[in-house]
Amino acid sequence: MKMIMAIIKPFKLDEVREALTEIGVEGLTATEVRGFGRQKGQTESYRGEEYAVSFLPKVKIEIAVTDDKADEVVERIKNTANTGRIGDGKIFVYSLNRAIRIRTGEDGDVAL
Repeated sequence: MKMIMAIIKPFKLDEVREALTEIGVEGLTATEVRGFGRQKGQTESYRGEEYAVSFLPKVKIEIAVTDDKADEVVERIKNTANTGRIGDGKIFVYSLNRAIRIRTGEDGDVAL
């Protein structure tokens, strides 16, 4: 099993969710987060004063999938979240040792 974590622009969340649903992803977790990368934040103006915003709003999505589904999920996220502009985000894939469905006690792939 794999855990896929992606940091994307907030306005892309619904589009990514729909694209993943089309390929059979049955669930994901989305969290509003703040961070910075190569963008290094941005400069805002408020009442004539400029100030630096060093942490930009992003959305972190986490999806647990079977090994055979991981590449397809990554491709869907990559293609859907891409705007071609700086700050589109990152995708991280790591191994998931175990998953357990609390309600039924199912373990492993069937718990996903």
